[in-house]
Amino acid sequence: MVDVVSQTGNPSFSRPPVKRRKKRLRRALVVIVVLLLYPAVTYVQALTAPGAATFTARTADWARQMGAGPLVNALENWYYTRHPPADGAPDVNALPVPVAPPATSANPANAPAALPALPGALRGEGVWVPGARMAGGRPADYTTFVRPDPAHASVVAAVVAFDQKWTNLHLIAGTKEPGGHWPEGAQVPGTLRASLLATFNSGFKFRDTPGGFYADGQTALPLKNGMASLVIDKSGVADVGVWGRDAGMTPDVAAVRQNLELVVDGGKPVPGLSGNPAGQWGSAKNQFQFTWRSGIGVDAQGRLIYVAGDQLTLTALADALSTAGVVRGMELDIHGGMVSANLFRPDLAGSSPKTLTGDMPTPPDRYLSADQRDFFAVTARAGALTGPKAAAG
Repeated sequence: MVDVVSQTGNPSFSRPPVKRRKKRLRRALVVIVVLLLYPAVTYVQALTAPGAATFTARTADWARQMGAGPLVNALENWYYTRHPPADGAPDVNALPVPVAPPATSANPANAPAALPALPGALRGEGVWVPGARMAGGRPADYTTFVRPDPAHASVVAAVVAFDQKWTNLHLIAGTKEPGGHWPEGAQVPGTLRASLLATFNSGFKFRDTPGGFYADGQTALPLKNGMASLVIDKSGVADVGVWGRDAGMTPDVAAVRQNLELVVDGGKPVPGLSGNPAGQWGSAKNQFQFTWRSGIGVDAQGRLIYVAGDQLTLTALADALSTAGVVRGMELDIHGGMVSANLFRPDLAGSSPKTLTGDMPTPPDRYLSADQRDFFAVTARAGALTGPKAAAG
């Protein structure tokens, strides 16, 4: 029979000395502190990094950085799909700024054709409002709005059409997206500000899209065939299409931003948007989210068309683009704090920038200081502006 007393008295069965236990405890505490310190430090860095992203957007990005992407996607799907838009008339703050004029039966001279409206059209629905005036009084841009979701008449998509005879488009890299070193300093350069007409967001973060990025003679990420691509030539004119089908690398290409696959082709929404069977348009089920979305395309006359609005599903965004006359269009970024469009009036001395809609949650001067995300800037062509602010774009 085993002698328990003798075993407990045996040095080989005694507990570690107090000093050894304290040493092990200190080591365990150090490990715990280090494990907690890293996420705390990275979270503070995410919240305080340059740029105009909202608290919610920064928190979501940090969580994805920490490996919680699937959880964030699941929470976003749960939240946004369970908060459908209200029925009835839209909030006035969802309409473009400036507000539409009283007339709804005719467009300004030289504007694009009026857009279709839902039954019981709202004041200004589908009617183009001229923006910055160029030499001779011709507007460089027009704004209007459409309601692309008949089941939810309160949903508004703001639309901006840029006349590319008067404008140049610029793709500007951010401090973090796409990564690398770029000459513009992640903001609208001072040389472009006197002729600045608009700024607006680019596409997804590159960890969430297989597309590439090319600008300033540098390839940050390889361009891939089959991807929806916004292509800018060296004259500043933009086109949207499928890389390898509608466009490819030539000596005339100045910049390319790829994001997912086309959502509008041949003037119509592409098949499969509601199902997203192969994840061509982001993570599973995000196409059902009622959330901020943005998109870009070109119409048959070569105008560049930007669309943005809150509580849009992917199909509603595609419908808005096609309703606006887009023949080929792509989704840009989504969610509040990511969708950001601002309009400027370089033709009016002393004017201030305005967000495209009154409820857009980012400041109108975003992109005038360094921002983490890549973005687009629209400027007037050299000689297009008249008056004291006239400058090359």
